This record gives sequence, C-alpha cells and structure tokens, in this order.
Amino acid sequence: MPELPEVETVRRTLAPLLTGRQILSVSALRPEVIHHPLPVDFCARLAGCRIEGLMRRGKFLLLRLVSAAGGQLLVVHLRMTGRLLCTPATYPQKPHTHVIFHLDQNMELRFSDTRRFGGLWLLADGETDTCTGMQKLGVEPLSAELCAGFLQQRLGRRRSTIKSGLLDQSVIAGLGNIYADETLYRAQIHPQQPCCTLQEKEWQALAGAIPEVLQAAIANNGTTFHDFLDGEGREGQNMPFLQAYGRAGEPCRRCGAQMVKIRLQGRGTCFCPNCQRLHSVEGIEEER
Repeated sequence: MPELPEVETVRRTLAPLLTGRQILSVSALRPEVIHHPLPVDFCARLAGCRIEGLMRRGKFLLLRLVSAAGGQLLVVHLRMTGRLLCTPATYPQKPHTHVIFHLDQNMELRFSDTRRFGGLWLLADGETDTCTGMQKLGVEPLSAELCAGFLQQRLGRRRSTIKSGLLDQSVIAGLGNIYADETLYRAQIHPQQPCCTLQEKEWQALAGAIPEVLQAAIANNGTTFHDFLDGEGREGQNMPFLQAYGRAGEPCRRCGAQMVKIRLQGRGTCFCPNCQRLHSVEGIEEER
C-alpha cells in the first residue's frame, strides 16, 4: 500500500504537471470508485475547473480546484494498488484505468486501480467532510507537532504493542507497515514492546526516527515492490535502502544477526532480534 512517502512522491511529481491546468471533462469508466458525490454529479462539477495546487494529508492526495461556481477539493486515496498518471491523451490506456480527467493542451490525468480499493471524493468549499475519513487523522509526522511528548501522551498508557501504536492513523497520519518497521529498527525498539513499557529515551528515539525514515524515503521517491509508480509512471528507488522491511533471513546491517519476520496483528513484521530486544513485559499480555 502506498504510504506517506509514496503519496508525497506522487504529489511532487504531479504538481508541476497539473498546477494551472483546466479540467475539460471527466470520463468515469468504473463509476464505483467515485464515493462522493454521485458519479454523474462528480463529473459535471469538475468540468471547467482549474487545478490550483496539490496537497497531501496522511495518505490522501488533495487537489485544490477553482471555477466560476466556487472552490472544491478533489480527494484521492490510492489504497493498495491505486495510481495517478499524467500523460498525453494519445498515450495508450493501461488496463484497470477507471477515471480519466481530460485536461487542456491534450493531456489527461488517469486514475487506475487493479483491486479497486482506492477511491475519489469531491468536496465543495464549506461542505462538512463526513465521507473521506480525513477528519479522524492524527498528527502529520513531518510536522513540528510530532515530538516525544506527543507520542508518550497519546500512546504511553496503552498495553498494546508499539508497532500497532505507530500504525494507528488517529495518532500518526500516513505511517504504514513498511515505515513502521523501518522506524522501529532505527530506534532499536522491538515491535512487540508494549507502549506502556517504553522509557523516555525510547520515545525520544521514535520521535527522531519517524521523520528521518520518511524524509529519506521521500528523497528516494518512495518504495516500489509491485504496484507503486509516481505521477509520471516511474518506480520508486527506496527499496535498496530499507534496513528492516522485507529483509527476513538476511544479516542485520548494524550487527550482523539474522533478521526475523513475525506476524503481528496480521501484518508481516521484520526486525533484528539482537538490536531490537524485547524487555520489561512481565504481566503484559502480548498482542498477536
């Protein structure tokens, strides 16, 4: 699933291509990926809009639109296999292309999604957002709000694992399985460590590791395993730099011990049993 670095990479690649362009019309080839409003209204309201800018909130991509009728916000969630591609209209259409935004200068923005888990929403200025889920998101991990004190306040009393805490989107927006593993490896914390047993120095380590991991992945244009492509159809370059995720059975790059993989809340979780040791869990029920 595209996480914050991948969505931010898409935003950065699309912004110079889309900003200032006009949407002439919209073709909904698979209307079911349009969640709000009704597909016919979605397409009608977008016709004639100009794209003013692109933003990101957690794993959501936001396109700011303006027209004579007023401002609107186009919200896109890529989920597991969603893609946005800006391309000349003459470029052959890829399989699983579900929505096409026909732009000026003979360009198109195409939304494709093999599994159709992704979605599109259109919100008018002043409209209460009751449908996207963005209103439930926590702090942006690249903002100054993310600090050791914030993490300890929101997670410090939980008996659940720190891995599950990092994945809670109501606490930290945009952090997913890949970068949770990478963060815990960098901070040298076992993924099954209960939140309530972490010490001050460990909260400090997490607060430093989260933005460092995310910024490094953004600098490498995200991580591509199977599906992720940026807004121009290019793969991310971050996979060779991963320290934990996907490295089970390989030597730890810090100490040489063999990396292991466990299932934690149904998610594959990779870590170094030597560098990331479990401690102080007596009387705490482990979460699996």
